[in-house]
Amino acid sequence: MAVTLVIGSQWGDEGKGKIIDYLSLKSDYVVRFHGGNNAGHTVINKLGKFPMHLVPSGIFNEKSKAIISNGVILDLEVLVSEIESLEKSGIKTKGRLFISPRCHLIMPYHKILDRLYEEAKGKKKTGTTGRGIGPTYADKVSYNGIRIADLLSKTGFLEKLETQLILKNKILTALGEKKLSKNEIADHFLKIREKIKPYVAEVYPLLQNAIKNKKEILLEGAHGVFLDNDWGTYPFVSASTVLSGGVTAGAGIPPRDINNIIGVVKAYTTRVGSGPFPTELFESVGEKLREKGNEFGTTTGRKRRCGWLDIELIRFASQINGYTGLAITKLDVLDGFPQIKVCTSYTYDGKKVNYSAGDAVFLSRVKPVYKTFKGWKKPTKGIKKYADLPIEAKEYLKGIEKLAGTKIKYVSTGGERTEIIKI
Repeated sequence: MAVTLVIGSQWGDEGKGKIIDYLSLKSDYVVRFHGGNNAGHTVINKLGKFPMHLVPSGIFNEKSKAIISNGVILDLEVLVSEIESLEKSGIKTKGRLFISPRCHLIMPYHKILDRLYEEAKGKKKTGTTGRGIGPTYADKVSYNGIRIADLLSKTGFLEKLETQLILKNKILTALGEKKLSKNEIADHFLKIREKIKPYVAEVYPLLQNAIKNKKEILLEGAHGVFLDNDWGTYPFVSASTVLSGGVTAGAGIPPRDINNIIGVVKAYTTRVGSGPFPTELFESVGEKLREKGNEFGTTTGRKRRCGWLDIELIRFASQINGYTGLAITKLDVLDGFPQIKVCTSYTYDGKKVNYSAGDAVFLSRVKPVYKTFKGWKKPTKGIKKYADLPIEAKEYLKGIEKLAGTKIKYVSTGGERTEIIKI
């Protein structure tokens, strides 16, 4: 029996969807346990290219059951759109997709508040995706959330919606917005609930029985470690707990049952939105990485900021999550670079420092210390055997292992499911 957790080790967009899709081939259950549709995993297979935001990427494996557990917050329109798209492509979802009734719902006022809060901050805005994620989590922890279980009861839903609109409309009007209509919201949600009803089921016993019966479970992290609400570059973070410790709260699985924790690492570093980025490149090299790597957000379409690989971040991510291995993605994007730099550590006022020594302001002021690796002139795209990699590419991977202190288990050399090396 193996419970495997896959986590992004940077600021998201590491290629988790590809690794999860690959590992799901041997999984009985694939679970999303946190975040919302601010996450985006791209899966490429024989059926086409699929940007997944809520439905677990493992849905493409006919053997797997896909679970959206209680730690996930849901935009029901996005969820229904994904389900319909999958069904249209020939992917069966009924009897395979299970959604926890404990999931909180993103309501129309959450999206409006998200926008208003960002506008009010002006130049100091956080750079959210505008999906209403933060306000929904804020309502969850302040006892103002509405869950799927509430929506299933028409009377209970209408009562909770009325209470929330009393509160939210006062805030909206104070910020110059119009009041929201209870009837319009209620009509829309009561219609859409009929489309998700067949998928709603308490998933806790499903997962506990799976563990008891020695089934293969794959836990799908939605974001990168440095977007974690506690340990990321706060306030330029997500609203949920991204780390391995969040699995118990978000899916009801005890830490002792997690056997493998795979940290996904892009062969360079990217970030979307605001926040510190020590190895960011502003000249032609950064633009080349963006173009070759097609670095545009799956969820927002925004340009990703690009920079060299930051091993200081990877070491911290490995330590705090207890990684048992790394999965390196987009190695092929570095094909053709004459030199490749890796940040091995930071200095601050001339002294060596670690990521954990300060906050986002501190991180914006550190200076990266680089080690330079020789690039490779041969293409790596599509290579499936480690022995076939150029010598320089192997040296680069060995350098990552040594500097990060964690073994590499997988190397992705392209977007297709089959373009992967298992070490």
